[in-house]
Amino acid sequence: MSLTLFIANKAYSSWSFRPWLLMRVMDIPFAEVVTPLYVEGSRERMLREAPTGKAPVLRDGDFAVWDSLAIIEYLAEKFAEKPVWPRAQQARALARSLCAEMHSGFQGLRQACPTNFRRARRDAPLPLLDETARADLARIEAIFSETPARYGGPFLFGAFSAADAFFAPVVVRLDAYALELQPATRAYCDAILNLPACVEWRAGARAESWVIEKWENI
Repeated sequence: MSLTLFIANKAYSSWSFRPWLLMRVMDIPFAEVVTPLYVEGSRERMLREAPTGKAPVLRDGDFAVWDSLAIIEYLAEKFAEKPVWPRAQQARALARSLCAEMHSGFQGLRQACPTNFRRARRDAPLPLLDETARADLARIEAIFSETPARYGGPFLFGAFSAADAFFAPVVVRLDAYALELQPATRAYCDAILNLPACVEWRAGARAESWVIEKWENI
């Protein structure tokens, strides 16, 4: 097995989850190495794999590629037979647009609802969300309702693709913080949450011993 994916804690690393989930769903074999966040020596450990010192990093033999979007593009080229991106040109372009939007946006919702994959679902009243976070939620709801409806569901472009891997962490946020969702959005979220690979990741997060208190007590 030539591929090794270096990830951070499963409990807290949304960026690590994206390529991990894609590789699991696409049945791409890889070895997994976990380096916990904010532990003494963790940055130095990751600097041996990539110049950013951050997870995730994918190693293909002696070659390394970092950043979740770059990793997914590398996998799409290496495994061209896998439907990493939608096959139709316009659908593929839209999927890339959505991934770029997710990659650089939604900061309000990220800050209001920090990633915690082992968080037990409990009520988080809507006043938790400021105006920016509410606008983020509205945009996400539009994506989750309109895109599957256009392409036939149950995932954004019908079958699972990189776009779903990119939005999967926010799906877990919406569920864990019990945000009120429209029925179409809820249906899409359930499709992601019920993926065996998503269930596996969350079970791994609950099994970890590393705890970052500020993300556990929100």
